[in-house]
Amino acid sequence: MSTSDPAATPATAPASFAVSVSDVPDAALEAEDLDPAQIVSGAPVVTGKVLWESEDGTQLRGIWQITPGVVTDTEANELFVVVSGRATIEIEGGGRLEVGPGTACVLREGDKTTWTVHETLRKAYHISL
Repeated sequence: MSTSDPAATPATAPASFAVSVSDVPDAALEAEDLDPAQIVSGAPVVTGKVLWESEDGTQLRGIWQITPGVVTDTEANELFVVVSGRATIEIEGGGRLEVGPGTACVLREGDKTTWTVHETLRKAYHISL
């Protein structure tokens, strides 16, 4: 990572830090559970790394990745930027978002979404719970 390597100590990392864009695509991620009930098709695998978490656990910043497939989710309040890959996000009762490298996206808490991941997607995110 960069400057003070916030990935090394996510619980104690400072609220202000920098992660080099060149580090995000190659950052080592850890396996995350994906509820089988969320999988619509394919065999997507989810990995991620929390880079920072607020003391009260209501704010998270990190990197997340999903391999191709189709999954459903109920969203938290999230802002993310796609680093690599492509996906279509359909919001129940609403829009359709096409996301790819450089796309910034906001999802509202409670949005019910279906993610069709066309190419392994990696994003840097900030979530408010």
